[in-house]
This record gives sequence, C-alpha cells and structure tokens, in this order.
Amino acid sequence: MENDILVIGAGPAGLAVAAALIDKGRRPLVIEKAQAVGAAWRTHYERLHLHTVKSLSALPGLAFAGEQPRYVPRQGVVDYLDAYAERSGVEPRFGEEATTIARDGEGWRTATRSGQAYRSNVVVIATGANNQPNVPRIDGEDAFAGKILHSRDYRNATPFAGQRVLVVGMGNTGAEIALDLAEHGVAATLSVRSPVNIVLRDVLGRPTQETSILLARLPTRLGDALARFLAGISVGDIRQLGLRRSPISPLRELRELGRTPVIDVGTLARIRAGEIGVRPGIRRLGGDGAEFVDGSKASFDAIVLATGYRAGIDALFPGIVVPIDASGLPPAMAGDGPLAGIYFVGFDTRQPGGLLRTIAAQALAVAARIGATSAVMPTA
Repeated sequence: MENDILVIGAGPAGLAVAAALIDKGRRPLVIEKAQAVGAAWRTHYERLHLHTVKSLSALPGLAFAGEQPRYVPRQGVVDYLDAYAERSGVEPRFGEEATTIARDGEGWRTATRSGQAYRSNVVVIATGANNQPNVPRIDGEDAFAGKILHSRDYRNATPFAGQRVLVVGMGNTGAEIALDLAEHGVAATLSVRSPVNIVLRDVLGRPTQETSILLARLPTRLGDALARFLAGISVGDIRQLGLRRSPISPLRELRELGRTPVIDVGTLARIRAGEIGVRPGIRRLGGDGAEFVDGSKASFDAIVLATGYRAGIDALFPGIVVPIDASGLPPAMAGDGPLAGIYFVGFDTRQPGGLLRTIAAQALAVAARIGATSAVMPTA
C-alpha cells in the first residue's frame, strides 16, 4: 500500500502533525496500534490532570474548551483529542502496529504486526517517549508474596484498600500515585533512590510552567540560579522528609537530561503529615516486604513500579543505527543521512513549558518542512 506520507501513532503528536499536513493540502496516512486516538491517555490513572495550563497545552488549530479548568483532567484530554481528530479530518487506521521500517528505493517500507506493508516517501514517528514500560528486575522479586505492577496498570486506589503499598520511584507519576493512595486512606510509601527536583505547580497563583518558560529565556547561569532559588524557597528543606535535593537546578536538569522536575500537587504535604512514608532505594525483596539500602525493612502487600518508560525507537530500524540519547530518545526532529525522510515528533522532553507545547511547535515545523521537500506519491 502506498501513500506519500505515513504517520505512525495517533496520540497528540501524530494527530498534530497529521492535522498540520492536512491544513497544507496534504493527506497523510495515520496508523495506530490501539483502537482509538489518544490511547495512552485513555488508560492513564484516573486522578491525572495536565500539569501544564490549558492555554499552553493545546495542539495547533484548536483550543481547549472554555469550561475546562486551568489544568485539564485526564478525561478532558481524551475528549479534546477525539474532537481534534474529528475537526481536523484525521481518520487513523486502527489496529496497525509498526514493527519494522526499512529503505525501499528512495522511500521507506513500514511493516506492521498484522502483516500489512506501507510504502511512503516520508515516515513521521509519533509513538511517544512513553511507549514501552520500563520494568526493572529487583533482587528477590520472585519471593515476594504480594502483587507487583507497573504504574501503567494502576488506575485508582480501590483495589488497594486496606493494603500497604510501596511506590517505587518519585517522578511525577510515582508522586501522584502515592498521593492518590493516601487520599483514599491507603498506607503508601515512596521508595526514592535518587536526588529529586521538586517544584510547586503554582506559586502565589502563578503556574510554574509560565515561570520556567520565562527563566529559560534568561542567560543560562542566571536562569539556572533563579530556578534553583525559587524551588528552594517555595518547597523548603526536604532533607527532613528523607529526600535529597538534586545538585543541579530544575531548569538545567530538564535542559541537559530531559528530566522534568516533580511538580507537586499535594504529595509533600501528605509526606509532612506522615500519611506517605519515604524510604531509600530497594536492596532486595522478601516474602512479605522489602529491605532497603540503608538496612531498614518494611512489610508491603503490593508494589507499584513508577519506573518510567522507553521509546523503543531503535528497534524499528533493523540494520540502521538510530541516534538516541542516554534516555533512548532521538535528539533531532528530522533524520538525515541513512534516516533522511524520517521525522521524530513528541520525543523532545528537554524544552521548558511541557511536552504538549513542544509537540505543537514541532508539528508545524515538520509539516512545513515536508510540504517544502516531499514529492507526492500516488495513493493506491
């Protein structure tokens, strides 16, 4: 099957690129492994809200509805993506998971798990930085009598009523799952191995997202110093809570490592109140709980691994070396050399202001570049 432009993924990135291309008179083919647009948003934990304001999180051409709150809830994002696809005329082919992408003459041949093959001049990969759960092995996990699940499979606190739950990892997902558990009376503990940067979602009524965008425009050293100072005075000393503050500023950590600071929406208050425990990294698991690296032990009924995701992009290109950074993400938006004609949208986690804001800018840039360089292939 031939089409000039193939977009892989119908999440925010894929929809935004497809809509921008349609706006330019092009008609890309969009394939999606799930059965609906925005599939990841449909299965995120129920408590989730955007940590970025709706005015800076919309995709090109459609604002969030006025009745939505400043920080749109998970279902609101799902509804928005449905409306975006319909309004833009994006009609993905569902149930098609790309497995390999290989050169085919001057173009590309994309094979899918269903056995279908798509030939195109251009391939836009928009499968997301959070495509594959990262599930680390923990010494002794086979002996643990309770349930171990990745955060991808956590929906709400109901199944954990009356249990003791260990949440491994204090990124934004781990912090918010622990908060969700505590808000529903579940005994939650966070295992935090590494130093963290924590910022409040709002300071004096101003979204931290807006502040980070402004700080990023300053000279680097000044912006970093102000970011670290503001985080310190707004969050306070976290050492007494069993947490270690990152030695670099939130802005620098984002810029250099692609690591978003923990945007606090209430977890710290619950830790201070003793409603969420904090432990260091896990040394090993046993039948009824965990031993931590400081030698302490505690019993748990369930463990939630908030240990992140992998993009898994390199596996799509057998025989081609795909440049990826330490996080497994492509550092460039457009491929060159052996990857000419390949575009990566939705993987740049290093920009201030949130990933949706970055996606919106990248979608317009990629559509403009494709519109200027891509020759039209007849559609079969």
